[in-house]
Amino acid sequence: MPNRLELSGITKQFPGVLANDHVSFAVKPGEIHALLGENGAGKSTLVKMIYGIMQPDSGEIRWNGEPVVVPSPKAARRLGIGMVFQHFSLFEALTVLENIALGMDAKIPSRDLEARIREVMQTYGLLLDPHRTVATLSVGERQRIEIVRALLLNPKLLIMDEPTSVLTPQEVDQLFTVLRQLASEGCSILYISHKLHEIKALCDTATILRGGKLVDTCDPQAETSRSMAEKMIGAGLQDIVKPEGRKFGDPKLVVNGLTTKKTGDFDVPVADVNFTVRAGEILGIAGVAGNGQNALLDALSGELKGEEREAISIDGRAIGLMDTTERRRHGLCAVPEERNGHAAVGDFSLSDNSVLTARDRLGMVMLGLINSGAAKTYTGKVIADFAVKALGPAATAGSLSGGNLQKYIMGREILQKPTVLVVSQPTWGVDAGAAAAIHQALVDLATAGSAIVVISQDLDELRALSDTLAVINMGRLSASRPIGDFSVEEIGLLMGGVHGEEAA
Repeated sequence: MPNRLELSGITKQFPGVLANDHVSFAVKPGEIHALLGENGAGKSTLVKMIYGIMQPDSGEIRWNGEPVVVPSPKAARRLGIGMVFQHFSLFEALTVLENIALGMDAKIPSRDLEARIREVMQTYGLLLDPHRTVATLSVGERQRIEIVRALLLNPKLLIMDEPTSVLTPQEVDQLFTVLRQLASEGCSILYISHKLHEIKALCDTATILRGGKLVDTCDPQAETSRSMAEKMIGAGLQDIVKPEGRKFGDPKLVVNGLTTKKTGDFDVPVADVNFTVRAGEILGIAGVAGNGQNALLDALSGELKGEEREAISIDGRAIGLMDTTERRRHGLCAVPEERNGHAAVGDFSLSDNSVLTARDRLGMVMLGLINSGAAKTYTGKVIADFAVKALGPAATAGSLSGGNLQKYIMGREILQKPTVLVVSQPTWGVDAGAAAAIHQALVDLATAGSAIVVISQDLDELRALSDTLAVINMGRLSASRPIGDFSVEEIGLLMGGVHGEEAA
């Protein structure tokens, strides 16, 4: 039986970047095949060529043994290639049915399309009301729309780009059940992820790219997560180094009775949140997505205006009524979960994005004029220290891959040496090597005396980083305790619904 997909010598070059350098590999029918690599290794470029979004400069694509040219995504779908992107393309004001209809190549009567949608949902356990408005759905439910839309085409190859980056553990399990069922029916799956334990659990084969070149094709079952990560980065994986006998200083961030109001129909506000973070301490906050994490970060950063001056204090100074600019002047830096459009402006250069958050702390604006030299120098240091793959400080934020943009954003805030740093999903979408470097930078910042709050869905990340841990559920925060006092089972119980006062 011929390979479902075969790439031979695929090469793609952009100005100053050789994205893919004679890449060759094959995907068999019914195989779940992982595509691994650091940020900027060439994964996204490769799958965009398979899906017809761009064309290779040289090389050959074979489909079921026959050479093909894929001039467009529509042509790819006609061949039987479906793709679920990392960032969903959905209209929030429309229903599930309407969003799926917009993504179909052929016009299908609404009643017939709804019947087909319900059939696919029933077959694969992707239960969702076609008449629900997208704005009312969780992230996991929104992903189901994209999957159903792809499955309606009866794909022979399904490309999944970072499909679990924003899913709960339960949603990940459900997704894996669907993918295994698809594979058993003969559908091939090309799976891109930085979560190497998922690759081991799900995939039959893994192709590893580094610097645009193929460096290995291996059996994930015969590898460890560490060995695959080291093949991706071409070096030993860095372990987090915490100084022995670390001691914490005076309280830096004190949150007392912090409560936010509901700002929309579907957000989760926080209620009576209390915690203290000392100098040198990293407080981890665990929780399933959608339990008030965004409201908490926005309230701490000042994006969500407070009503109680004493609800938040830094170094004993009440800042609860200050805006984001004033809070930054008093030493608080923050990284929101959404990097595109929130943490960075895609059409701005990296230098201009640095000015947006570092202008006061690093003197980038004097008498109303931007000191472009200072902004450029600082941005260059961020790029160098955090190994950001970008064509210099003048590159636009939108030109970076998701992982490289995340590295830039984290570096931009960490190198300001804030008194308090609050970050949400610090390593979302970055590879193992970059995640280890970010983790070490956070530990080093804490060691230098900063107080850090890390909000994350990744329990492995929180257990490795945190000195103390609390769990958020439906806007309520459990009492924080030393990380060593928690078992995984207890964290899961708290994430599932044991609220703050019950866990105290």
